[in-house]
Amino acid sequence: MRKKKGVTLIELLLVVTILGILAYIALPRITTSTTTAKANACGTNIDIVNTQVEMWYMNKGTWPADFAAITADANYFPDSAPVCPSSGTYSLNSDHRCDCDAAGH
Repeated sequence: MRKKKGVTLIELLLVVTILGILAYIALPRITTSTTTAKANACGTNIDIVNTQVEMWYMNKGTWPADFAAITADANYFPDSAPVCPSSGTYSLNSDHRCDCDAAGH
């Protein structure tokens, strides 16, 4: 008698169940990683803006009036102003440092 080769329904259900369990474990980690990556990118943008504000002060002897003043100058941001990956808005505070109003940063 010849044996038929193939996959049984039990084997298929077992594989689908295992894949479902792995997806259940991995999805929360992926969403956490995305949030962390956005916060890190925002922090990097803030560091870049703060460096440019300090360069502005060194070159001009005064602090920029606001965030728009420094980002409008092509000498400091030739590729346009940085954008928060979490849809926040950057601004300069009273200490002439950059802040982001996005939640979770």
